[in-house]
This record gives sequence, structure tokens and C-alpha cells, in this order.
Amino acid sequence: MPASDAVLTQILAQLDAMQVQQQVMQAKLDAVSGATKAPVAPLEPTHSRSSSMDHIPPSSPISISNVKASLASADPHVGTPLKRATDKEREKLLYPGRVNLTTYPDQHGITPYPLSWGAADGLTRGPVICSRLPSSIKHRNAIGAHSGSYSIYRALSIAMGALSPTHKPDYSQTEPPVSIPPQPSWADPSKIVSFDPYGHLVPSLYRQQLDDEGLDVRPSIAVTKAHLKMSELDESARRGELTVDGKIVTKSPQGSNADGSVNPADSGVEVSVSKAAVEPVWYLPGVADRFGISESLLRRALFEDTGGMYPELITRPDIKVFLPPIGGLTVYIFGNPAFMSDESKELTLRVHDECNGSDVFGSDICTCKPYLTYAIEECIRGAQNRGVGVVVYFRKEGRALGEVTKYLVYNLRKRGGDSADKYFKSTELIAGVKDMRFQALMPDVLHWLGVKKVDHMVSMSDMKYDAIVKSGIPILRRYDIPDHLIPPDSRVEIDAKIAAGYFSSGKQVTEADLIKTVGRTWEETEH
Repeated sequence: MPASDAVLTQILAQLDAMQVQQQVMQAKLDAVSGATKAPVAPLEPTHSRSSSMDHIPPSSPISISNVKASLASADPHVGTPLKRATDKEREKLLYPGRVNLTTYPDQHGITPYPLSWGAADGLTRGPVICSRLPSSIKHRNAIGAHSGSYSIYRALSIAMGALSPTHKPDYSQTEPPVSIPPQPSWADPSKIVSFDPYGHLVPSLYRQQLDDEGLDVRPSIAVTKAHLKMSELDESARRGELTVDGKIVTKSPQGSNADGSVNPADSGVEVSVSKAAVEPVWYLPGVADRFGISESLLRRALFEDTGGMYPELITRPDIKVFLPPIGGLTVYIFGNPAFMSDESKELTLRVHDECNGSDVFGSDICTCKPYLTYAIEECIRGAQNRGVGVVVYFRKEGRALGEVTKYLVYNLRKRGGDSADKYFKSTELIAGVKDMRFQALMPDVLHWLGVKKVDHMVSMSDMKYDAIVKSGIPILRRYDIPDHLIPPDSRVEIDAKIAAGYFSSGKQVTEADLIKTVGRTWEETEH
């Protein structure tokens, strides 16, 4: 190596070390002073890939005091504004280096933190690191950003000056109140490939990496406890279909009138649950294997069909983990969580894909809300019968086609004659495919929970049934929604599904029957 290159390399290493030290110092300063408003440190190194010019050092490090002083004039939250900085000046303060579009495995200084998916324990497996902060960027072993689609709002908050990019979360009081302990499946790289099974244990499991090494490692799962309050459950309790046992189902506190006096009316019931929010973390080789495609094809498709958002999917084949910008899932557990991995206990399961129109607003064109409510009641009854109930709620709106596509399909159905024989065809005309949920990744959450068998599955879906059974979890019984709970306008959906092969314990529907099942027109809904 020429002497000049050696000198530049040494200078670069020293500058990088200074950046890391500066980042760690700022995090400590924020923790002590509570100052979390001022974005301070350069967020990325600036090395390009080619020739000896690779080692041109980044912009000179900016001292913490100078940045704080500069931003005090730019941020109304910090000090007294003397002069409002321009966006260009703020951009230089936030991102003093050149734009780094991508990185490469052989790039100078790139040393990904070891990550062995499916290792015997979490410490051996290693933390998932996707941060571009100076303390972590060279050690990144994952592509993407935490929080799924919400990462965009984080970027916006930083650009507006509302959030410091160096903010270090305080996890001291955030540990799970209920235990989701390691299972043998966590050490099987084929069983869980769509999220990090250690995501809820990050603050304790990787304390050394967080505190001593200054790495930006974040939880991707949070576990908590809550009470459910649903008017449908209140009505079921009043009809005697749900039992108030004082443990799982309890009476709600008496309500109040508008004047503050006690409302003597029946206050209904509340249901105690444990729940977990899970963000997606994809192990790309495992995801590709689930779908029966090559990892290189998966990477290319993810790059090309997200507008080229993640070039490292192409340039960093050594990085095997990707945090996709999609919605995650929530698990609701009824009864003792320890029973989920106990084969002597009966487990009732509902896997539900998001439907905002029905689940939240009660739209009657589909059975989503009544099916979800019925499944919750079945889970409660199962837990009260010395078993456990599990509802898994996936953010896959409109069969993962999205709500805009779903509403366009609704318009086509209502204008074209809403009969059951056209149900799936209408979706295909708009979206090109009738369903993009592809349930191959869905069973991961059951393996994370330690589920070894499902005694009662509340679902008609053959896709979900087949995916769970194929993953090695037997289903002993499944059942559909009772006929009296099906809204009249959603009969089109149910009959079309039964004719397409969905499970049904009662009514059988042939293709010839479908033309007879017709939904109401828009004119019938105008009152």
C-alpha cells in the first residue's frame, strides 16, 4: 500500500473512532441532562467503493457543544432562537457526510456483528443491528429499519427537529410482565424466519452490546397485559353465554352519567388478556425457502418492486436479515400463557387478518368482525375450561392487497351484480390475484409461543389450516362461524368461499349455486 494511502487509512480509522466516541458521549449526555431535542452527530460514514480514493475521510467531526449551539438557533425547543437556520443548514448539521446510497461486503471498515440465525441461544445468535448511527453503522447485520412502516414517521420527526436521531430509549421498566420463554423452535432456523424470537428480550439479553459497546439494538417485540372491553362481550354475558368467573371475565366498574352521578345500568364485563406486538424481521434464506424460490430472486423482487428502496438487498448478499416496511402482528392470550406449550391443555386458536372496515367500523359486507368476536368468545370459554385461547391478529388489510384495492373491488361488485360466482373474479380483475396473504410465514408465531398442537381452530381457511399442519402442528378440530352470525350481505363472501373449497361444517355450495347468492345493491342501502 502506498504511504499516502496508509496515512489516509490511519486518519480514517481515527476519525471513525472519534465519531463513535462522540455518539456514545451524546447518549450519556442526553441520559443525564434529559436533552433529547437536538440532533447532533453525523449519521453515516462516507466511504465510497472504488480505488485508493475510497479512503477520503468524512466531513470534520462537529463537536457536541458547537452542534447544540448551532441548533439552538434553529430549533424553537432549544434555547432562545436568535436566527432560524435554513433547511440546508439543518441538513448539513444532521447529515454532514456525503450521501451513502449503499455499502458492499469488501468496503473498508465494514465489520457486521456476527449473527447466526437459529443458534442454540440468544447470545450465540447475536443481536439484530440495522441502525445507521455512527456507533452501529459499520456493524450492521440487517437491512431496513425498525418499526416497519412507522420508520417513515420517525424519519419525518427527525427532519422536523422533533426527535433527536441519537435518542437512546430507557428500557429499565419495560420488561415483559408475563413470560414468553425460549422454546426449542427458537433454535431451529426453519421454524421461525419472519421475526426475531428474541425480540422481547433485547434489553436484558444484549445489555452488554447496548451499554458497553454503544450499539443501537432495539426490541422488535413487546409483551404486556390488558383488559378487553367490547360491547359484543357485554351482550353475550347478559345472555348468559359468557360466565363471569372473577379471573378471566370480571364485571366492569360502574359507569357515570354526564353529570358525574353513578349510572345504575349494567356495566358489562371486562376480559383479562396478555398480549404481544411483533414487528417483522425476515431471515431471507428461510423466507425464500418457505415460498419455494431462490434467495437471489427474493432479493431482486424486494428491491425492484419497492421502487429500489433497499439497494443493499443486491449489494450486500452477506447480510441475511431484512426488516421489511410492512405491518406486524399482535397476539392476544386468554388464560395462563404457560398453557400454550403444555400439550395436556386444550388450545383454542383464531388466526385473523386485519379488516378495518368490519373489525373497527362494523361494515356488514364481510364476516370479519362477527368471526373475530365469536373466536374471542370461544377462546374465553376454552380458557375458563382450564385451557388457553390465542387470537393472532395480522396486519394484512384486504387480503394483503390494501384497503384502496378492496374498495375498488367493492365498487366493481356493486356495479356488476354482486353475486357469489363473481366474488373472486372481481378481485382478480382489479388486483391480478385473488389473495396475497400467502400464509407460509403465519405459523412462525405459533412456534414462538411453543404451541405443539391446536385442539380447536376457529377458521374456514384451508390456506391457514394447511400452513399450520405443514409446519408440524396438528389441528384436531376446526369449525366455522355459526350461520346465525353471518350478516345477510356477507352471504356472497361465505358461499363463494365454501364453493372454492373453504371448510364448512354445514352448508355445501356448488358452482351452480353461486349465481343464486346475491348481495344488496347500493340503492338498497340508501335510506
